[in-house]
Amino acid sequence: MAGRIPSHFIDELLTRVDIVDVIDGRVALKKAGREYTACCPFHDEKTPSFTVSREKQFYHCFGCGAHGSAIGFLMEYEHMGFVEAVEELAGTAGLEVPREAGAAPPADRGQQDLYELLGRAADYYRQQLRQHPQARQAQDYLKGRGLSGEIAAEFELGFAPPGWDNITAALGAKPERLLAAGLLIRRDSGGHYDRFRERIMFPIRDRRGRVVGFGGRVLGTADGAKYLNSPETPVFHKGSELYGLYQARKAVRKLERLVVVEGYMDVVSLAQFGVRNVVATLGTATTTEHLQRLFRVVPQVVFCFDGDRAGREAAWRALENALPVLSEGRQVNFMFLPDGEDPDSLVRQEGQAGFERRLENASPFSSYFFETLSRAVDLGSIDGRARLVEQARPLLKKLPPGVFRHMMATQLAEIARLDAAALADLTGAPAPAAAPRRSAPAAGTSPVRRAIRLLLQRPQLVENLTELEALQGLELPGVPLLQAMIELLRARPHLSCGAILEHWRGQEEGRHLARLAQSPVDVPDEGLAVEFADVISHLAALRDEQNLDRLLAKSRLGALSDEEKHQLKQALAAKRGSGS
Repeated sequence: MAGRIPSHFIDELLTRVDIVDVIDGRVALKKAGREYTACCPFHDEKTPSFTVSREKQFYHCFGCGAHGSAIGFLMEYEHMGFVEAVEELAGTAGLEVPREAGAAPPADRGQQDLYELLGRAADYYRQQLRQHPQARQAQDYLKGRGLSGEIAAEFELGFAPPGWDNITAALGAKPERLLAAGLLIRRDSGGHYDRFRERIMFPIRDRRGRVVGFGGRVLGTADGAKYLNSPETPVFHKGSELYGLYQARKAVRKLERLVVVEGYMDVVSLAQFGVRNVVATLGTATTTEHLQRLFRVVPQVVFCFDGDRAGREAAWRALENALPVLSEGRQVNFMFLPDGEDPDSLVRQEGQAGFERRLENASPFSSYFFETLSRAVDLGSIDGRARLVEQARPLLKKLPPGVFRHMMATQLAEIARLDAAALADLTGAPAPAAAPRRSAPAAGTSPVRRAIRLLLQRPQLVENLTELEALQGLELPGVPLLQAMIELLRARPHLSCGAILEHWRGQEEGRHLARLAQSPVDVPDEGLAVEFADVISHLAALRDEQNLDRLLAKSRLGALSDEEKHQLKQALAAKRGSGS
């Protein structure tokens, strides 16, 4: 397995390929002024809102918010991993993908060995389901659940036969490697034995399609828990993997939502009835990492739980874990099953259409949140409403800042009969900052954000940047990101907007840059250099004002050094000279 792909190659690749050609080969684009448009491939629409900029090497949909570089487009449209997308683009450009150090580190080679072992184990279990003399009970169980041979084959269901050393004999691998893969258990008295015995086997694949672990369902009265999962290994982490996600992405090209259920058989049974957008957690509660992975694929997640007390407790845990990742454009809904039903029995009764109608009517996050909290208090009394606020306050503060958190706080204020002045406290938002003493070049726009937007529009503006010290010591949100961009572009001024975003892929800074890249600058091309120079000069003046304020505050305490006294004298003289 190769090592990491050098970042300079990513930059070169995105310079060599044209995002218009990449997308036009998959989605028919039409020229519209300086950009290209089409109906968005990531959501249904009749009027085109999907735009592609050859200048920025960046795509953006004004309808659903999808955006990114040529690499990002392949990852979303073709369901590729990052490395796969890079290799695909490199192939079209006639480039060979280099790897740092020429080969993978030992840890990566060890992981590749585990992937290979687990893939062979999946093949073995699948073969045993067809051929082992004692597999009839497993076959009868699957047929009794109404599964077709096609669905069983698609999900690669298998059978772990009775016995204590089948997998060692079948794979012929060293026991230490099989232990590392989670296929064996070490005996306290020495030696080892098969982890999975007399169970229906469900291979778990990661987003790249590699087998990373297994779930095993016990048969009949065999000893052991009903379901047994692979343990944590170097390639398998239950808190991040989701059963069925790989198959759902293969089955549905344009996934709009994913349904989270509780068990492996729920996923397979629903697929049998045509509900293909279903995943399951692996015997654990839904984690924030699970949700981050789901939201990278779809904008909407529906949790499907039993309607009993245990199901509602699981739903509330899922809600709490969803709080840190919920923001505009992301939806979480909750669907509770009728008493005595599970997804399998319900879809058998109501069919695909009936089940999907229930999904459409699932409770929105906000409704479930406030209904659940309100049931535990008396909203007719001041004490009850105060209790509601105290319960909701710490939860709302976990939401990312933005419109959704503000709207949730507004709804809480309405339920609790509070006035709008309490909203800042409820949301945890800081008090509005005092207006700057100097007006920004563009009214209502942060000068730091303005500078970033200008650089995203034309990265080559850094070539004329002379006031390199303008940002040193300036305390404003976004300054570290602007400094990092300037440093990057001074080294690589040929980068496009899309290539800049790739340097911050998967990071909060990258999401912030993408939002700024989507906004027009509203400055003619010939005026960009002057506008950028003005913004940098404005930031330099703000830095000087902050430094003067700091020195004045320190002088009142009599704590200035001789050097600082000299600096204060110069700053005051400069201020008088400027007439400000």
